Amino acid sequence: MPNKSTRIGGASGYWGESAMATPQLLDAGVDYLVYDYLAEITMSIMARAHAKDPAAGFAGDFISAVLKPHGQAIAAQGVKVIANAGGVNPAACGEAARALIREQGLNLKVAVITGDNLLGERDAIAAAAPTEMFTGAAFPDKEKIASINAYLGAFPIARALAEGADIVITGRCVDSAVTLGACIHEFGWSASDHDLLASGSLAGHLLECGPQATGGNYTDWEDAGDISNIGYPIGTVSADGSFTITKPEGTGGCVTVGTVSEQMLYEIGDPQAYMLPDVVCDFSNVEIVQTGPDMVRVSPAQGYPAPDHYKTCLTYGEGFRGGTYMSFYGFDAARKAQKFCDNVFARANRILRGHNLGDYSETSVELIGAESQFGDYAEVNEPREVVAKIAAKHSEAAAIGILLRELTGLGLATPPGLSGFSGARAKPSPIVRLFSYLTPKDAVTITIDVDGKKIAFREAEGQAFDPAAITRPQPPQTPDEPDATVTVPQIQLAWARSGDKGNKANIGVIARDPAYLPYIWAALTPESVAKRFGHFIEGGADAAKIEKYYMPGSHAINFLIDAVLGGGGVASIRNDAQGKGYGQILLAHPVTIPAALADKLDDQKGISR
Repeated sequence: MPNKSTRIGGASGYWGESAMATPQLLDAGVDYLVYDYLAEITMSIMARAHAKDPAAGFAGDFISAVLKPHGQAIAAQGVKVIANAGGVNPAACGEAARALIREQGLNLKVAVITGDNLLGERDAIAAAAPTEMFTGAAFPDKEKIASINAYLGAFPIARALAEGADIVITGRCVDSAVTLGACIHEFGWSASDHDLLASGSLAGHLLECGPQATGGNYTDWEDAGDISNIGYPIGTVSADGSFTITKPEGTGGCVTVGTVSEQMLYEIGDPQAYMLPDVVCDFSNVEIVQTGPDMVRVSPAQGYPAPDHYKTCLTYGEGFRGGTYMSFYGFDAARKAQKFCDNVFARANRILRGHNLGDYSETSVELIGAESQFGDYAEVNEPREVVAKIAAKHSEAAAIGILLRELTGLGLATPPGLSGFSGARAKPSPIVRLFSYLTPKDAVTITIDVDGKKIAFREAEGQAFDPAAITRPQPPQTPDEPDATVTVPQIQLAWARSGDKGNKANIGVIARDPAYLPYIWAALTPESVAKRFGHFIEGGADAAKIEKYYMPGSHAINFLIDAVLGGGGVASIRNDAQGKGYGQILLAHPVTIPAALADKLDDQKGISR
């Protein structure tokens, strides 16, 4: 077994992604295809669809765009398929898959894993009234709840594979579980193999967002080349937990230390306590090395025993939101746009009062191309073109409808330069908020249905996690200031990737060269980062809302910023409600380095000095 390995292709990162990955990865030759379709908002959308139609509530494109056109090739090549395409209705997804398999005359066994969907226990959960695990907020009105799902792990998937399943369909599991389940099955890893489970989870974390590991969303984006034909990632995982990341030959994109490091830091909090149902992961000492063109080797991670609870995410409705984008160009474009937005709200507010609807609970105006994204650090000199994003929240859909009507109704009274491209007028949409809490593992009943054979699965109990057990690495020593220095934007010294964690945002910063890291560490203090994002943080530039973590293995820093996304997801009316561009803001942060070290920058990417 020490030399055994398995090839796993990451074929989907979200519901609605391009269908190009499956044939590409089948042609490249893989043992497993894994698909991640779900996010918290996706669950609420599927829950609403299921409420209208009992046969709906799953990712239909898994059937229509994966199994229907490629089922014959999957069967012929003996490729195993694992997907959380079940959404809130994995049984219906499984039946659709089985019907298609019968229609095509294939010999493929389908397993369906259920137990994550706790919506049927809503009343009992509401009576227990757990508080929100991050903010301490009270339990929401149970009548407004759209979905409740515990995040299951990988061991049920491994058991389904052991029962002979060729296709495994789950509801809500953690994103990386579709990969880890394959590894557990292939290598016989047990619940006590904490380091191996953490390593397999890291492989899954790198594959779960598809081409984000192969040049998508990459700081050095031009290196990705032909993204119309971007390659999807393949992880070749070994029994010792190490693995390589590559992509199919002849495809666009790139696999580099930068692309893989960025994805490792994407959407994580404490890198030494990345909590999953099967293991608590420590990524701090993971090393990432280029071993060839478009091939990167990742060393094993470390792990702690699994927690004794499942993270459980509940979504609920909280009124409505709406807005749109309008552009202005010419002289004084920003001032014209601001005046337009101010007067739209003035007119809409008068109508609200006339209908006794009350004020908007939150409004937002962002002038994109002016100073809205970079705050006090924007370097804009009388822009000649801006896009005004204007939005609001209200408890009543009618109030949002009034705003959207006045946005277009003021069109003939505006300052000059109004323009835009649109079809039908925007409509009010529900605000869906996220509420996270913990469910004891023994309170969740998991069932595996392998073509009619039903197996009750019992999860290992786990144990309470003790953060005091973590040994934190010593941070880089603050360098002595040399006689001659050069100040450069951070993009010349580092890669960065950002994402959302509810109403928090994380920003991972990876030094292009280990020699740069002490200077980056010294420059990026909680205070300086808070100041740079003060226009986004609720309450202003509060350094207490910044957590800073050191990852010596990858020469990286991870920042976690609290209360910075205006609620996050579709609860937010921000232009960037998921913090996807926050890394770009931090890459403009100045860093002072010795003049002698600046010679290394000549061959680096980024803004010219």
